[in-house]
Amino acid sequence: MSEQAIRILIAEDMEPIRKRYVKILSEVEDMEVIADVSSGEEAVIKAELTHPDVILMDIEMESKDAGLRASKILLEKYKDIKIIILTVYEEDELIYTAFQFGVCDYIKKNANSVDIVNSIRNVYLGNAPLRPEIASKILGEFKRVKSYESSFLYAVNLVSSLTSTEMEILNLLLEHKTRREICQIRYVEMSTMKTQIRNILQKFNKRSIEEVVALIYSLNLYDFIKKQTGKN
Repeated sequence: MSEQAIRILIAEDMEPIRKRYVKILSEVEDMEVIADVSSGEEAVIKAELTHPDVILMDIEMESKDAGLRASKILLEKYKDIKIIILTVYEEDELIYTAFQFGVCDYIKKNANSVDIVNSIRNVYLGNAPLRPEIASKILGEFKRVKSYESSFLYAVNLVSSLTSTEMEILNLLLEHKTRREICQIRYVEMSTMKTQIRNILQKFNKRSIEEVVALIYSLNLYDFIKKQTGKN
């Protein structure tokens, strides 16, 4: 093992794939797998404890975007960590979002050992090139920014930015409660309610609460909001 070994954390929920990466990297002289985990939550905890140089991060683990969320948390806190996302399908939107968060590269889960090792070494050295396929995906997704604003991840991020009060109001609106009924349920004045709804509209960048409700239903986020408010 080299004294300057690249310290690597692997986050992948499928054990056979995780073991394959461990085996490949354990045979590389200048690389060391310091930990392997099976969820985004574990990845954040383990990274905070071990401070790896590079993380191989699966996008989908305990949830559809667990790897993206974990990457965002870590990259906001640790500017020196390099993250490479692992994916089965090269979904433009997910890859575009990952690069927005600061991810350095992506590789397909079935990539050969040479590509895996080269990607790790390149991002560690700060030499990760913008490969043609990456540039193409970023450009293509950039042209669809408007449609991205109606995407699942975008809406989830907006919902997550709501205060507990705003979340409760939105949940009641989704249950088809009138504004007057919501005031009675929450024991607030109509003027207070209007201010809170105005805040929701500003966060969603919509002109009416009906547009917000339509977006939530179209993306099947109703159950997600119910869980956030503890009303299952």
